[in-house]
Amino acid sequence: QVQLVESGGGLVQAGGSLRLSCAASGDAFSRYAMGWFRQAPGKEREFVAATVWSGGRTAYADSVKGRFTLLRDIGKNSVYLQMNTLKPEDTAVYYCAAGRFMSGPWDYWGQGTQVTVSS
Repeated sequence: QVQLVESGGGLVQAGGSLRLSCAASGDAFSRYAMGWFRQAPGKEREFVAATVWSGGRTAYADSVKGRFTLLRDIGKNSVYLQMNTLKPEDTAVYYCAAGRFMSGPWDYWGQGTQVTVSS
């Protein structure tokens, strides 16, 4: 089992920045890929970014490339999503996830954190 706890969501104006955090714990979580997803009202959950604990490849959705950065802190067992130049369409509940592979499936999910971007 892997436990994931997100934090850092909130209300921000368009053009602003937020950093989301995801603290991981549990059995061998360092072997997992870590990802961020989001779900806007009335829409399906969508991929935002993912990486592996060992470093190396990181993938981003086209809609966030150049604005969002996925960061890792192995010592703190945490991953972060640095979100810059936020847009109203980034408004969603953001979820942290862990899975064996970056391509999925994603086996463990956090509870989600709300991000609201005002225009």
